[in-house]
Amino acid sequence: MIETLRLSLQIVKRNWWVYRKDFIANISPTIADPAFVMISLGAGLGSYVQQVNGMSYAAYIAPGLAISTAMFTSFFETSYGFYVRMTYENIYKAMLTTPINAREVIMGEFLWVSAKCAVMATSVTLVLLLFGLFTNPLNLLMIPFVGILIGLPLGAMGLLSTAYVKNINQFQTVYAFIISPLYFFSGIFFPITQMPEYLQWVAKSLPLYHGVVICQALYWDKDILNSWLTNGSVLVGYSLVFVLVASSKIKKNLQS
Repeated sequence: MIETLRLSLQIVKRNWWVYRKDFIANISPTIADPAFVMISLGAGLGSYVQQVNGMSYAAYIAPGLAISTAMFTSFFETSYGFYVRMTYENIYKAMLTTPINAREVIMGEFLWVSAKCAVMATSVTLVLLLFGLFTNPLNLLMIPFVGILIGLPLGAMGLLSTAYVKNINQFQTVYAFIISPLYFFSGIFFPITQMPEYLQWVAKSLPLYHGVVICQALYWDKDILNSWLTNGSVLVGYSLVFVLVASSKIKKNLQS
C-alpha cells in the first residue's frame, strides 16, 4: 500500500510540474471568473435584488461561486485533461511501461484533483474575503475539505465520461446536459425552495447542491455542524460510489 501511494504521488508531482510551467495562465481564469461573476451579478444584479434569505444578493451567491470552482476544476481535469493525456499525448501508456500500474494512475489523478480543488476553492474564498463576504475567517480552514468532497464525485463523473466518449467533442454534450444543470440548479443563484417540489428533489440529488449547502454554512457561519453531518455524509457516499465505478470503467481504457 505504501508503494502504491508513493507511485501515485509521482503522478501528482508530474501533473504539478506541467501545471506550474504556465501557472499564471492556468490559475487566472479560475480565480478571475468568480470575481467577475461577483462584480456583474453581486454588484450589478444585486442592486435590483434587495435581499435573499435576509442577506444581500452578493453574500448569497458567494459560497456557491467558490464551490462551483472546485466542480469545474475537477470535471475538466478528469475529462478533457485526462482524455488528452491518454489519447493524444500517450502519457499513460508511457507510465504503464514503468512500475506504475493502472490503479496507481487512477489514484494519482484523484489525489491531484483533490489537491487542486482544495486549493482552488480556498483561493476563490480568499478573493471573496476581500469583498467582505466571509463571516468568520476561522471557517476558512474547512473550505479545502469541501473542495475535496466536491472534487471527488465530480472528478469521477468526468472520468466516467472519458471512459465512454468516442472523441473529444462529445464532452460538450456532457457539459451541456450534466455540468450546466448542476451549476444553475444547485442553489447557487437562488434558493431551490423557489422551484417546483419535484425539481427540488432533483436538485437535492445533485452532488453540487450538498457542497453549496456546506459552503453556505461556512460562509454565513450558520448551522455548520448539521451541514457537515447531513450534506457531508451524502458527499462521502457519492464519492465512494462514483470513484469506484469510474475507476473500474476507465481502468479498461488504460489497459486496452
